[in-house]
Amino acid sequence: MNKRDKLVQLLGSRAGRRVFLRGAGTVALGLPFLDAFAARPAHAAPAAGAAQPRFAVFIRQANGVAQAGNGEPELFWPRNLGALTKASMTSESDRAVTELASYADKLLLVKGTKFAFKGNGCGHSGGGNQVLTAAQVSQDPSGAASLAMGESVDNRMAREINPDKGEPLTLMTGPTQGYLPVVLSYRGPKDLRGADNDPFAVYTRMTGLAGMGQAQIAQIASRRKSVNDLVRGQLQTLLSSPQLSSEDHRRLDLHLSAVRDVEVKMACVLPDMRQKELDAIDPVDGNNYLTVTQMHMDLVALSFACDYSRVATIQMGQGNDSTQFSIPSYMGGMLLPRYHQISHRIYSDGATGDPIAGAQDMHHQIDMLHARLFVYLLDKLSSYSQANGTLLDNGVAAWTNDLGHGVSHTYDNIPWVLAGSCGGYLKQGAYVDAGGVTHNKLFNTLLSAVGVRKADGSEVDDFGDPGLAKGQIAAIKA
Repeated sequence: MNKRDKLVQLLGSRAGRRVFLRGAGTVALGLPFLDAFAARPAHAAPAAGAAQPRFAVFIRQANGVAQAGNGEPELFWPRNLGALTKASMTSESDRAVTELASYADKLLLVKGTKFAFKGNGCGHSGGGNQVLTAAQVSQDPSGAASLAMGESVDNRMAREINPDKGEPLTLMTGPTQGYLPVVLSYRGPKDLRGADNDPFAVYTRMTGLAGMGQAQIAQIASRRKSVNDLVRGQLQTLLSSPQLSSEDHRRLDLHLSAVRDVEVKMACVLPDMRQKELDAIDPVDGNNYLTVTQMHMDLVALSFACDYSRVATIQMGQGNDSTQFSIPSYMGGMLLPRYHQISHRIYSDGATGDPIAGAQDMHHQIDMLHARLFVYLLDKLSSYSQANGTLLDNGVAAWTNDLGHGVSHTYDNIPWVLAGSCGGYLKQGAYVDAGGVTHNKLFNTLLSAVGVRKADGSEVDDFGDPGLAKGQIAAIKA
């Protein structure tokens, strides 16, 4: 057996675990699924019960959405429940979800779920406490400092389906300090997990660059060298193997291009980010919001493809996000008022203030901007093919909020936009009403979809606070 085929055999023997090419120092470039990895000697039987890994990513928008409420018209959901098609979604150009029309056959829109518990002095904090936990809000601490009294769904997934039971990838766009910053991911009661808001720091950790010298990291950041270059020797050996199929070559080319694309984007942004340190960037400056969020989404897709982590969260904005957005197609790209104030419809973060003219339409435009960000994520997940479909086909991406309607701060009708079927487990191409159930039932369904099971081997029906009604949402299962 020659050197090329020995390398393929070695890497293939690690199929189902994280597979790397290793270079100088601690550099480790994770590889996507390759057909060659699945090849076994004729005498070797397939592993019993082998299954395609499942993936889940939760992205959270703040301040509710511009849906019907407080006398305002519906600007978010489709007009009718039932099947979704590209044509039907495109025809409803006044609804935010029309931005997702290109993925109509992959979508599952779920209205009619609610948070079970009241907030404790701050609607935003209480919503952030519950959005991924379905747990009660702490009495001590209270107010804006309140915490969830249980673990979050991403944590439950990660500790059961992640390689080595590692932690979920936990990312955030915006400052991690200030009023109500990180809110999303919990290891357990009152154990709030921090979030990474520096994409380059996450990337260096994923690839092993964190253990390298600053000179080499600087070369990558300035585009003079790539992680691909640091594993060039093994990579060329792998690419020359006759065991690689044409599809393997396509996957590797896409993967290496994606790695470089991430590096180039970071190189374009990071000098300024490094100089200011992202925490110090003015939180009402929307210029970095889109770029950093897209970088995070690039990293989520790479993480799934490399099996670094199978579960991720992206918190977009602080608890009451005060980003000022500039949307080129809206009002000539003028800088909008602070998003939190738009959600209140007044120039104030409290209950009284001068009205913002056209505030609901501004909120609608911001919803559509977040819908386009979700499409960006779906494009990235769809670009990676695996043994049976794409990352999107084999997982689920969820776009949600920690409020239902911004003005009222309601915990009713929390929006859930899902994409991907988890290998056929979840319904697709549909808009359903869950009927006002507490959202722990949605999590029970998603946990079961990614392969989490109870101790007795049955599907999950008991996530969240133990006082909540058990069960799943049958309407979202295929």
